[in-house]
Amino acid sequence: MLELRPNCECCDNDLPVDATDAMICSYECTFCRDCVDMILHNVCPNCGGGFSPRPIRPSVARREGVSLSFHPASERRVHTSFSREALIAFSERVKGTPPSER
Repeated sequence: MLELRPNCECCDNDLPVDATDAMICSYECTFCRDCVDMILHNVCPNCGGGFSPRPIRPSVARREGVSLSFHPASERRVHTSFSREALIAFSERVKGTPPSER
């Protein structure tokens, strides 16, 4: 089950379950679109992969057992262990390589 993290791991801005600017990598690292575009340049600082928009989990169970009420978002805030300078340096080294070739 996809963990819907409540914040950007870089700037700590809130990313509610219906946020259209939430981005995730294949390991569910979660960042806001501004940080992905302006700081990370589509490079996950943890795995080196790219980002995709985080899906929005339905709030209404249109099928039994499938909605936020059955599978709520996480309340655990996650923060990157890297400094902003380290994030920028890492993304600068990797951003020229397409995600499919990393």
